[in-house]
Amino acid sequence: MFKRTRENIKAVKERDPAARNSLEVLLCYPGIWAIMLHTPAHWLYEHNCKLLARIISQLARWFTGIEIHPGAKIGRRCMIDHGMAVIIGETAEVGDDCTIYQGVTLGGTGKDTGKRHPTIGNRVLISTGAKVLGPFKVEDDVKIGAGSVVLRPVPAGCTVVGIPGTIVRRNGHPTDDMDQVDMPDPVAVELECLRRRVVELEALLSREFGREAVKRCEKDCQYEDIVREINNQVYEERQSGHDCTECDEMDCGIRELMKEMEEER
Repeated sequence: MFKRTRENIKAVKERDPAARNSLEVLLCYPGIWAIMLHTPAHWLYEHNCKLLARIISQLARWFTGIEIHPGAKIGRRCMIDHGMAVIIGETAEVGDDCTIYQGVTLGGTGKDTGKRHPTIGNRVLISTGAKVLGPFKVEDDVKIGAGSVVLRPVPAGCTVVGIPGTIVRRNGHPTDDMDQVDMPDPVAVELECLRRRVVELEALLSREFGREAVKRCEKDCQYEDIVREINNQVYEERQSGHDCTECDEMDCGIRELMKEMEEER
C-alpha cells in the first residue's frame, strides 16, 4: 500500500500543476486518500469480509466524497483529481496511469448480475462529469470528453464526446497532455455544415429566381447575424475529424455567395 501511495503521489505531481510537493499532495488531495483506503477495503472484500470492506468504503466516501466500491479494481498510478461525486461500481476495472476528474461515474445500466460495470484500459483520461455505463471495454489511450455518456466499447487511441458518446478522433492527441478542451462536438459540426448549405441554397435560389423567391423572416430574426458570422468564420471540418467530401470538392462557394447577398442588401 505504501509503495502504491508513493507512486500515486508522484503521478499527481506529474499531472497536476497545482501540486507543489509530496506532503501537500498526501494531506490535501482526496483522491490519494480514497485510493489508500480502497486498498485494504478491496483486500477484505476479496477475502470474503464484505461488510467490513463496505464500512471502510463508506468511511472513505464520507471523508473524500469519492465512492469506490470495494469490489472495484484500481490500477497503479491512478489519479482522481478533486474527485467529488466520483462513483466507481463493484465490477469496474481501471487500468494503470488513468486520470479521473470530478463527477465521473463508472456504473451499470440495470439490475443485471455478474459483470455490469466498464473496464477502463491504461492511460485513459475521463473528463469532468463523464459517465461510462455498462459492461464493456474502453481500450488504452482513450480520451472521454467532459459530460459525455459512453454506452458502447471504445477502441484504443480514440477521443469520445457527446451524449451518447461518439468517436470524433482516432489516434489523436496523447492522453498525457491532460487536454480536456480540444475535443470537437460532432453534433455542432453537422449543424454547422447544414447551416452553411442552407445559406448556399438560399443564395442560389435568389440568383436563379430573384430575391422575392426567398422568404424573409420577421424583423427580430437572426438571419443577418448568422450570415455575417458564417462569412467571417472558417470551420475546420478536417481538423475536427469531419469529412465533408462534397463541400471539399465544390469548395462550398459560400463565401462568394454570401458576399453577393450582403452587397445586394
